[in-house]
Amino acid sequence: MTATHTSIVQTSLDNGLRVVIEPIDSMRSLAMRIMIPSGVIHQEKHELGIASICAELLLRGSTTRNSQQQADAFDLAGAVRDASPAPRSIGVSMTTLGNRFEEAIQLVADMSLNPAMTDESFEASRVMAQHALASLADDPQQRAVLAARERHNPEPFNRSTFGTEESLASLTADRTRQWWKANAVPQGSIISIAGAIDPAQGIELIKQRFGNWSGSSKSPEFQSEAPRGYAHEEDDTNQVQVIIVNDAPAAGTEHEMYELLAVSVLSGGMSGRLFTEVREKRGLCYSVSASYRATREFGLVTSYVGTTPERAQESLDVLYDQLGAMQAGDVTQTELDRARIGLKSRVSFSGESTGARASALIADIVKRGAPRTLAQIIEQIDAVDLESFNNYLRTRELGRVTIQTLGPTALTPPC
Repeated sequence: MTATHTSIVQTSLDNGLRVVIEPIDSMRSLAMRIMIPSGVIHQEKHELGIASICAELLLRGSTTRNSQQQADAFDLAGAVRDASPAPRSIGVSMTTLGNRFEEAIQLVADMSLNPAMTDESFEASRVMAQHALASLADDPQQRAVLAARERHNPEPFNRSTFGTEESLASLTADRTRQWWKANAVPQGSIISIAGAIDPAQGIELIKQRFGNWSGSSKSPEFQSEAPRGYAHEEDDTNQVQVIIVNDAPAAGTEHEMYELLAVSVLSGGMSGRLFTEVREKRGLCYSVSASYRATREFGLVTSYVGTTPERAQESLDVLYDQLGAMQAGDVTQTELDRARIGLKSRVSFSGESTGARASALIADIVKRGAPRTLAQIIEQIDAVDLESFNNYLRTRELGRVTIQTLGPTALTPPC
């Protein structure tokens, strides 16, 4: 079993950069994550997609190493690196052996703080972003999910990382460099490390490589209203995508764990209520699921059914009924135990991955203000008893739901 220190080391540099480190005794590798507050919510509406282009540009060379030299240097250090956009941030990741960390962190700092962002690499990165956007044509489920969240979430949290054809075409290399300089700042950034690391050594190396980083930026404001309701996107296929999005507790609230368990009862594999009621008993669909996502501002549950045009209306009706049926508060002890075991298994499995732990440390800080150990998360799961869980379900509010369908014809929304 993975042996993890009971304490997680945290500190902040003078420039505002926050550092969190979790040593894991049994690991030989370590993972480093950097969360830079330059994600989708920081974009202007006419510049959607700029964060995705910046993430790609980080992988295309720095002012000291061109793209090939950068890739070769990471390979020689035995390190794997990546950069990807998210709603709040651009995330830079690196995984290596513990004894190669000093070499690897120098490369990560160079990659993150000194990106070349040349005109040539900008054009190549824009083409990749345009290809990613075009690929949505072959992914109807993803298109439906993005359309639903665009109408359910308030601005600017309703934006996708893909951008639009118009916004991608309008971007320039100069504007992209300006945007990155303004938003890639230490104030609000977080570095996490998990695995074979001495915390004191890790903090000292971070100070050496990131201590001179400077700058700050304002957090974007978000609106409280969103359209929601029903919408349909016509698509001439023999499949129908059905998405329902409903409100859920924000991260860090007292009911967050209750909602995680509720969604696990609904969609915890083949024993979940959705699979049993929608697919097994009625044979309405080829896929059904639900997932819970939460930020510190709000939470949401996204439920999905993939089916045929002939069964689409009934699939939508049954899915909506099952979501509402949870408010009866009639979950059995067996269902709760099964959901609890599933959550604890996923938590335990994540402890076997240094990358998962490094990412979880950052997520906890952003969403809850402080990181949690695996033991603390397990304790929170175990603390939910059947009576309090069902009492929560009876008062659980779905809010004004969003329904998005994609297929040959529109459906009749059940609400």
